Amino acid sequence: MIEIKNIDFTATFSVRHPVLREGKPVESCFFDGDDLKTTIHFGLFYDKKLVGVISIFKNKNAIFSAQIQFQIRGMAVLKECQGKKFGKQLLHQAEHHVIAQKGNLIWFNARENAVPFYQNSGYEILGNSFEIKDIGTHYIMYKNLGQ
Repeated sequence: MIEIKNIDFTATFSVRHPVLREGKPVESCFFDGDDLKTTIHFGLFYDKKLVGVISIFKNKNAIFSAQIQFQIRGMAVLKECQGKKFGKQLLHQAEHHVIAQKGNLIWFNARENAVPFYQNSGYEILGNSFEIKDIGTHYIMYKNLGQ
C-alpha cells in the first residue's frame, strides 16, 4: 500500500541522508527554509515505511518571470525502492500542491543523472550545467504550470 502525506522536515532526513548526502554529516540534510511555514514536505510511505520524500519551497528565482514560483529540493527515494514510480508520484503531489497555491512555475537544480527522469515528466533544462561543490553536476530545470 502506498500513501503520500505531509511530514515534518526532520522526517525527510532518513531518506535524504542515504540518497543525497551519503557519507556526509546528517546535519547536511537540513536546507535553508526547511522550517518555514511556506515550505511543505511530503513523504511517500510504502507498507507504512517512509521510502520517498520531496520538499516544496515558495522561492522565486530571478531567471524566471513567473510571479508565483516554487522550488523543489531534497527529492529522494531510497535505493531499494527506486524504479517503482514512487518519484513520479511525489512529483505529481508537488505539482498539485503548487497549483493549489496558485503557483505558475516549479523550478529546481537537478543532478545530472536525474535529468531524464524529470524530462519524462515534462520538465525542461534551462542553460548550461554547473557544479555544486561536493555534490556534482547539476542543471536548472523547470515546468510552467499555466496558471
